[in-house]
Amino acid sequence: MAKPTVDQVWEWLDAVPDPEIPVISLVDLGIIRGVEWQGETLIVSVTPTYSGCPATSIINLDIEIALRGHGIEKLELKRQISPPWTTNWLTEKGRAKLEDYGIAPPQPAGGPSRCPQCHSSNLERISQFGSTPCKATWRCRDCLEPFDYFKCI
Repeated sequence: MAKPTVDQVWEWLDAVPDPEIPVISLVDLGIIRGVEWQGETLIVSVTPTYSGCPATSIINLDIEIALRGHGIEKLELKRQISPPWTTNWLTEKGRAKLEDYGIAPPQPAGGPSRCPQCHSSNLERISQFGSTPCKATWRCRDCLEPFDYFKCI
């Protein structure tokens, strides 16, 4: 089998879902920081969303399973913690997927700009702490639906 291109590997990684938010890929989440061949070994650099993220080991396993499933035999996953991950690394496609899923994407103002269900801007924060450390719970005052907001980090 011919060695796949770096672009092909990025495509494969774009199909690997985040274990906590499965509608968004690891590439769209922005945690895949680099893909390169060093000789016959594929090096994939991964930046966790935060140092204590409980999904880090599952993410690494999912990357390894996906790439080995495409015939990659020599693989090294490199944990890259500097610079630290930021929500600025989310792709536009990823932000749209979050909103379609019912999670308000991060906003520079520090809170959601609209309800992901009805798009109203009449919102209130319920809790700074949501279902995961990177999310807060908000509610729309118009449709009364609660929703997660992906905090800016």
